[in-house]
Amino acid sequence: MSAAIPPGSTIGILGGGQLGRMTALAAAALGYRCHVFCQDATEPAAQVAAAQTVAAFDDAAAIARFGAAVDVVTLEFENLPVTTIEAIAAAVPVRPGAAALAISQDRVVEKDFLRRQGARTAASRAVGSLEELTNAAAEVGLPAVLKTARLGYDGKGQVRITEADDLAAIWRNFSTGPALLEAWVVYRMEISVIVARGEDGQTASYVPVENQHRDHILARTIAPAELPPKVAEAARDIAERLAHGLEIVGLLAVEMFVTPDDELLINEIAPRPHNSGHWTMDACGCSQFEQLVRCVCNLPLGDPERHSDAVMENLIGADADNWLRHLGAGDTRLHLYGKAESRPGRKMGHATRISRRRG
Repeated sequence: MSAAIPPGSTIGILGGGQLGRMTALAAAALGYRCHVFCQDATEPAAQVAAAQTVAAFDDAAAIARFGAAVDVVTLEFENLPVTTIEAIAAAVPVRPGAAALAISQDRVVEKDFLRRQGARTAASRAVGSLEELTNAAAEVGLPAVLKTARLGYDGKGQVRITEADDLAAIWRNFSTGPALLEAWVVYRMEISVIVARGEDGQTASYVPVENQHRDHILARTIAPAELPPKVAEAARDIAERLAHGLEIVGLLAVEMFVTPDDELLINEIAPRPHNSGHWTMDACGCSQFEQLVRCVCNLPLGDPERHSDAVMENLIGADADNWLRHLGAGDTRLHLYGKAESRPGRKMGHATRISRRRG
């Protein structure tokens, strides 16, 4: 195992969004500097970092300068060129690495990985043509969801297909390359588990939480999810098994469906901090962002147990205009991301209401 990276060192963060911002703030509390690689100097993470590199993620010269200026690198979103990760890893450790990234950024590859690990998923088929889509629809059944294999998030790159839909028209309008057709899942709850894994293989997972969406964007996270103890334990076990399977060093968020008979179906994974883990900033002794810093710097993992129950509300678009109301509520903690422009569907911040832990 590598030696601990001491306070005073510089953590490189690939990506300038709010996840990078909150990671940089957690790192500063532990005495680390952060150097953010982003594409705009006004991005949320760049505002709070000690240094920044503003360039395209495939700019080889900028990547080389960045790698030479930091002691370890992590990432705040997964849609990065694998070649960029590999180039940086030749100079300094990158946690998580290229292998985990390559799996998580392609839905077809990801589904294959999940099944090899023994995790249950909805029935799905890879499709790359109208003929393959037609055959897949017959195999998995309709309704179903057609998803781009890459670059989809917050419902983007997805379309629901019903029995009455014209597959030829859908494929003509949708086709942007490889895709995945996934059977429609009937579920009673969407949950997620965030697990941290260190280089030594030790893991620490947060309690499963319930996620409620509006217009395909996470609107509310309830911690903990109201689940039978055996289901909650199984969800944590699955997340930890997947983290080991990926050999990830860092965080892994695992999104799952809970069916009406309490089966768990894995929806997708993300090798980074996750929107559904923001509640940990105010309801746990060690937040997901501090936990990430601990992982990438080879520090002991923090205690993931919560001291309070919590409800996290995303402030999307104009929701953030009510920031003063959240500040006036004694049981609520407000976090704004420093984005200058509010747009519909844009995450501007979040507010977490905490309450005494029930058990």
